[in-house]
Order: sequence, then structure tokens, then C-alpha cells
Amino acid sequence: MRLVIADCTVDYSGRLTAHLPRATRLLMVKADGCVAVHADGGAYKPLNWMNAPNVFTEYEDHWTVVSPKGEELLITLHSVLSDSVHDLGLDPGLQKDGVEAHLQELLALEPHHIERGMTLIRREFPTEIGPVDLLCRDPDGNTVAIEIKRRGEIDGVEQLTRYLDFLNRNPDLAPVRGLFVAQEIRPQARTLAGDRSIGTVEVDYDELRGIERPQQRLF
Repeated sequence: MRLVIADCTVDYSGRLTAHLPRATRLLMVKADGCVAVHADGGAYKPLNWMNAPNVFTEYEDHWTVVSPKGEELLITLHSVLSDSVHDLGLDPGLQKDGVEAHLQELLALEPHHIERGMTLIRREFPTEIGPVDLLCRDPDGNTVAIEIKRRGEIDGVEQLTRYLDFLNRNPDLAPVRGLFVAQEIRPQARTLAGDRSIGTVEVDYDELRGIERPQQRLF
């Protein structure tokens, strides 16, 4: 990971335009190609970013980051205060809580609950950036990567997007489509998934476990 602290201005052009005036910020370039611009505040969320895959070009006084869709992030460097590179190695990934782990286990046994005719290829399918929860095949023979969460947030969609990028580089698997599965999916996550052609499915944990809901009983 490369970390640069710089006095900079940032301009984004694509589906809309956005401008960050001159200020000192943290520029983060991850090993997978993601570029993010952070301020000293605002919790974890960057001010602007460009996900991989993209084309990153570095010049003496500015960077350009261009996505396959033609979106462009222009970072103008007025001065660089710090520039360092750190090898973080392979990350073991987020450890799932009990519900997420059990959801994954149940859906691996019966993937047709996600989509009719779905069959499992492998659970915890390895990639260079971590394991995909479920790798499946749909009735048409297409490969499907499935990320499972207890609560579906934007971060989960970002995670699946990165997995899909790596999986689609494998000619034995491509084309690979994605499905984001959770007990509850937030509207923002659903919108982002749709923008990236990722399907969304909400599943009922109690139903998967075979627990009858009170309102389903007639007597």
C-alpha cells in the first residue's frame, strides 16, 4: 500500500462532476489498484475514490485515474509532505459472526434458496485478495460469485466487486456474475449493486433453519 500526504486539489468527472479545493489530504493507493482520497475526519469514508480496475498514471505534478467506463479522477499535487510504501501481505479477511457463518453453511447446502437451479462449485473459493463465500453455477452453466452478509451494506458490495474483478481474469471461470445475499440489504447497497450489475437477494434466516414463524400458524 502506498500512502501519500499531499497538499492537493481533486477533480472527478463521470456520471457527475465534483471538486475538492486545495487542502492537505491522505492519498491511498492499494495493491489491488484502488485509489482513495481521505481527509483527517469523516471516519472511514473517503472524500473521493476510484475502484479497480482502472488505469493509474503518475506525472510529476498530478495523477490521473481512469475507469473502464471513462470516469476520471484528477489529483493535482501542489506539494508532497510524505510518500511511503508498505507491504501489508495477504489479509485473512473479516471473520464472520455466528449468524453469517451459519447463513453461509445453510446456503452452501441448499443454494437453490438463493436462485432456482443454482448448484455449488465450492465454498470459500480462494482469490488473491481473500475467499469468495460461495462459488456456484446457475442453470445456464454460468459461474456465480456470492457474498453473504447478515446485514447488506455498501462495504459488502465493494468487497464483491473486487472479487469479481479477480475472478473474471480467470478464463476457466469467466464470465462471472455476482450476487449479494443478506438478511436485510440497505437501499444504498442495493443501488450500488445495481449500478455494478450485481444481483441482490434477501434471505430469511429463520426459514432456512426450518423455524416456523408464529404468523404462519393457523391454529
